[in-house]
Amino acid sequence: MNLILAIPFELRLALLALLGAWLGGALNLGVYRLAYSPRTLSPWCSPPAPGALPRRWSDRLPIVGWLGLRRETSLHGAGFWIRPLLLEIFCAVGLPALYWWEVGVAGATDWHSQLLPAALQFALNLPTRADDRANVIAVLHLVFLAHALLSGLMIVAALIDADEGVIPDEITVPGAMLGVSLAALVPAILLPVMRTVLPVGGLGLPDHRLDFLRFCSPRDWPWPGEALGKRDIQSLAVGLGCLWLWCIGLMPRTWRTRHGLRRAVEIFWARLVRESLTYWALGIGLVSTIATVAVWRWSGVHWQGMLTAWVGVAAGGGLVWAVRIVGSRLLGREAMGFGDVTLLAMIGTFLGWQACLVIFLLAPLAGAVIGVAQWLLKRGNEIRYGPFLCLAAWVTIVRWAAIWGDPQRGEGISNLFEVGWLIPAALAVCLIVMVPLLWIVRRVGDWLRGQ
Repeated sequence: MNLILAIPFELRLALLALLGAWLGGALNLGVYRLAYSPRTLSPWCSPPAPGALPRRWSDRLPIVGWLGLRRETSLHGAGFWIRPLLLEIFCAVGLPALYWWEVGVAGATDWHSQLLPAALQFALNLPTRADDRANVIAVLHLVFLAHALLSGLMIVAALIDADEGVIPDEITVPGAMLGVSLAALVPAILLPVMRTVLPVGGLGLPDHRLDFLRFCSPRDWPWPGEALGKRDIQSLAVGLGCLWLWCIGLMPRTWRTRHGLRRAVEIFWARLVRESLTYWALGIGLVSTIATVAVWRWSGVHWQGMLTAWVGVAAGGGLVWAVRIVGSRLLGREAMGFGDVTLLAMIGTFLGWQACLVIFLLAPLAGAVIGVAQWLLKRGNEIRYGPFLCLAAWVTIVRWAAIWGDPQRGEGISNLFEVGWLIPAALAVCLIVMVPLLWIVRRVGDWLRGQ
């Protein structure tokens, strides 16, 4: 860490800009390689057609290489090069901007991080907290790295979804496993929260410490025996339950009752046994179960990080899955793709279940605005929801300090999570309220199509 901090701050930002441009090229390659219909737009792919001009070394340079690739307009269509060029520019600007926002190190005593609450930043800038400040700066570098990885995964998923209306499991499933692994190895990569330690006897000022978002944040919830989040059998059951809910969700499912219940069960079982995806999901579940039990058995703080990630999988995926089931029944067509389920499940492993609730509430706002504009301009009613989930996730990350707030001061949403099991009850009420709303949406849609 000292080697990194020894590099001048401005030079660090410049190096991250260069790295971001190259990473943007890698993301472009991922978008075209992992799509359902792979394309050869990236300069790192083979020549697009027999007899086409060979790719030059200059084509592989970030950003400027796309200016030379304009010669392939006849093969890929006019303006094909604009979006990948803009993506590389976005990464070249976005990566150092994220570092400045989340880490913000300019010197040993002159630094800031917009990811931390103001009270915690003030406390850490006191001369007596120099050692704590150094530790926090190291933690923020790890958080920045995790958020950069998550952002790359979300960019590829969102662009493929925008192009084809599909989010490949090749992105979200390994991404979720990566998020769980990082949360278990380095729990500090989870979103930062402030832990306030009150002085003994009520004398003096409270001490603000950096903590990571845990399953029970902002405090432990009551549970028979001990509190969840500790190494007890109840928390292990919760973690394994979330793990296997995710694995079962990945398995292929076909349920048609037109020819009776018995025939529906036969078709469901036949496809489940025939598809190789079933055995992949079982293999992932068995390996993950062994790893989960091992972490639960031998490490307390690492178990809390892994438990938070597994609950994030279930909460993120479960929210979208519930909307998908209810909405599809009421609208008479698929309300959301299953790729949206796995996408928010992946995001939940990096950000935690509390952040998933925020994302779940923010995403429809952007989706509604874009949906109305799309209908007015194109009379189209099909909305790709994946990009809005990713946009809501970025807003949640960037504004996390303000969103979560300080529980001691009653700021942000942190106090809302102290009501315990009322939160799942409130979500159930929201899903019930969604039924008449979706019915209204369907009727309005039918009326608009009749105009």
